[in-house]
Amino acid sequence: MIYETGKAWLESPRRRVLFFGMSGLGKTYLATMLRQSGDWFHYSIDYRIGTRYMGELIADNFKREAMKVPFLRELLMSDSVYIASNITFENLAPLSTYLGKPGSITRGGLPFREYMRRQNQHRAAEISALLDTRHFIQRARELYGIEHFVCDSGGSICEVVDPFAESDPVLDALEQDLLLVWIKGSDEHTAELVRRFDRAPKPMYYQPEFLERAWTDYRVENGLTEEQVNPDDFIRWTYARALAHRQPRYQAMARRGVTLLASEVAEIGTPDALIRLIARAIDRKES
Repeated sequence: MIYETGKAWLESPRRRVLFFGMSGLGKTYLATMLRQSGDWFHYSIDYRIGTRYMGELIADNFKREAMKVPFLRELLMSDSVYIASNITFENLAPLSTYLGKPGSITRGGLPFREYMRRQNQHRAAEISALLDTRHFIQRARELYGIEHFVCDSGGSICEVVDPFAESDPVLDALEQDLLLVWIKGSDEHTAELVRRFDRAPKPMYYQPEFLERAWTDYRVENGLTEEQVNPDDFIRWTYARALAHRQPRYQAMARRGVTLLASEVAEIGTPDALIRLIARAIDRKES
């Protein structure tokens, strides 16, 4: 780790941290809190994916749908309207909408082949966005004079790296520049995330091998053809399995850094309190 002790972290003029873990446990909350202090640069991996690497794909998808409407088609063909996504750190809906859900086209789903194509686009984009982190560390310092840096990673980071390998090019690069911090949820947190997802299922990225296996198992279990699959039902069925699949991968990643419990994070209200909590986590790791 780049900070050998909690004291070294506390006294460092350049605190650099990457939060990872399941979506919904506080990564963006903590990163936003640090940014709002004025002393930290907030780099969002999902925002970078949705703007730099998949922004054109997202906008083209909007235009493709708009072209189906005669009124909008005429305006687009004459360059009378402009269509773009309004993605923000807090609102990643344009990216999620582009990823979509596999299943019945009449129910708003995508053919599985097209769905996998978009998943692969996301994988390449996420890896590129993660490898851009060093550039943004330098950019924050040289352009804005900000030394402290927080990388807000997506929940799928564990799917685009090999956390069990002795060496992984993405994790190796990140580990050189940042302290990796896992926000670990309990079984109760996982159950709540599943309940929340069940109420409003959202598209997300999955490891290809896991996704193909889930797609086959779900259809065999329910005796369905591709066109008979309800997209929302499938991703609800897949989500809880994805969380179980990711947990050991997060845990393996945490060997390179430190762990904060989601229950600890929930009690944090100030940047100073968070910085002290991370210092204690470093000392726990070293003891």
